[in-house]
Amino acid sequence: MDILEIYEKQIRYVRERFRDIVADSNVLYSESGVPSKLRLDIADGSVVDVFYSVRGKYSYHWERRLINGTIYRHDNAPHAKWAGIHTFPKHFHDGSDDETKESSISDDPLIEIEEFLKFVREKIGGSGQGGLNVVDD
Repeated sequence: MDILEIYEKQIRYVRERFRDIVADSNVLYSESGVPSKLRLDIADGSVVDVFYSVRGKYSYHWERRLINGTIYRHDNAPHAKWAGIHTFPKHFHDGSDDETKESSISDDPLIEIEEFLKFVREKIGGSGQGGLNVVDD
């Protein structure tokens, strides 16, 4: 799995379909030059980080703690704490690290980014046509 290729495809997709909510998108690199994550700057001032590993781990993390104290994250880290969730190891952090439930996110990176950003758009009130009406929980 070529992680950089995944991030680059996601960036192109995001720039085409989510211009109303994504202000900027960049691949961030480790000090050794390895792509570490995709960073999406959201129009409401929050950040979405997308992480993939060569071993198949992933995370879609929307950081809103500085805005309203929330985080939202789909990931497949096999934490024993979430073993009782039906979709384990996949799970969804719904507003906080401790509030988790089943994750129905796809296993295809382009579908995943679309599903996650549609969720973001719904939460912040983006119109899908260039408008933004921030809705705080």
